[in-house]
Amino acid sequence: MKNANNITIKSNTEKTTIPAIIKYMGSKKPIIDFIISSIDDIHISGAVVCDLFSGSCSISAALRKKYDFISNDIQEYSNILAQTYFSDLSKYDLLSLEKEIKSTAEIHVKYFEDNYKDFFYDYSLINNIDDYQRIELKQRKLEKEKFDIDYHLFVKHYSGTYWSFEQCVWLDALRKCAENYKGQKIYYAIISSIMHCMSYTTQSTGHFAQYRDGNSIDAINNIIIYRLKNIFEIFLKKLGELIITLDNHLKTVNTTTLTFTECLKKVPNGSTIYADPPYAPVHYSRFYHALETLVRYDYPELEFKGRYRSDRHQSPFSQKTKAIQAFKELFEGIISAKSQMILSYSGSGVVPIDTIILLAEKHFLDGYNIEIKEVDHKHSTMGRFEDQNRDVIEYLVIAKFSNYECAN
Repeated sequence: MKNANNITIKSNTEKTTIPAIIKYMGSKKPIIDFIISSIDDIHISGAVVCDLFSGSCSISAALRKKYDFISNDIQEYSNILAQTYFSDLSKYDLLSLEKEIKSTAEIHVKYFEDNYKDFFYDYSLINNIDDYQRIELKQRKLEKEKFDIDYHLFVKHYSGTYWSFEQCVWLDALRKCAENYKGQKIYYAIISSIMHCMSYTTQSTGHFAQYRDGNSIDAINNIIIYRLKNIFEIFLKKLGELIITLDNHLKTVNTTTLTFTECLKKVPNGSTIYADPPYAPVHYSRFYHALETLVRYDYPELEFKGRYRSDRHQSPFSQKTKAIQAFKELFEGIISAKSQMILSYSGSGVVPIDTIILLAEKHFLDGYNIEIKEVDHKHSTMGRFEDQNRDVIEYLVIAKFSNYECAN
């Protein structure tokens, strides 16, 4: 059984529930069994599985004990998620971590309580639009403030937007605490748990394309629900779930943040490539830029109302003028790597599925057989449209070796 917060993996020997970490548009969690069984069907014993566009790393979570793995995504936050799922956290004690992290974070928070006490608002007292707008605007003006303390990125750039000032203080404080554990496996779980907080406390719909203005009482009342959420409590609960769940007996993972063409030049011959490229005409970096900024914590130049990174990645698969060429390069790269492919794509993508199938049949000739599978799927639009879950057909375009000697 699967639900919105967990990934359930079934095999002949175990049934393990792995906590999901972030909300993700187009997540494959609801059809994870369909994908994993297709990987199992063509995988060569001893070979590596490469998730070429790993995103929220649901495939990594599912295969963490089954296959040696390459998790690749151009976004660095995906690297952190993959490292988290392939971590053995069984030796860590949550109560000790809670004490250490909380004591360090509270020192950071106290600085802001002492120097910016007028920005700590009780949102439960707001009952009209004017008060709400005044409070939020005051916080957003902190973008021009010069701070004399480290780790103030979220306070400066995001107060009064996706999160309140107080929530941003805690996000910065926890990010500072994470650095005390760099070089340890728990570091990745701590960063991931902060990402979880960001996804589940944002007053937007779980992503960061744009924050809501709150131009009506109903909208404000809904936003206040998220403004009142406690960052540390949510962080600690997720960290505890990861510690309990992520134990040993793991396979190995190699994480990379390369373009798909660069990654394909490095995969071993005979690999199984799972490719789930973007298929919406919008860029994922617009929706998850804040996660990237948390991980990199580099005080980037931000632009537009959504406060996007000016250097955010834009995928050719999301651009009609470039997508077909991108698919050609994808297929050619997999063939050059002497690897097999499972391509996951929606029937409502930028490129018609029939076009993609014809391209695959044109490219995968000698030594390959093409197989097409499909399954009904509810695609989460993360609030971009009136229908937050859209009925689509998910296709798997599978290019498998006609015999194992093709891998050599």
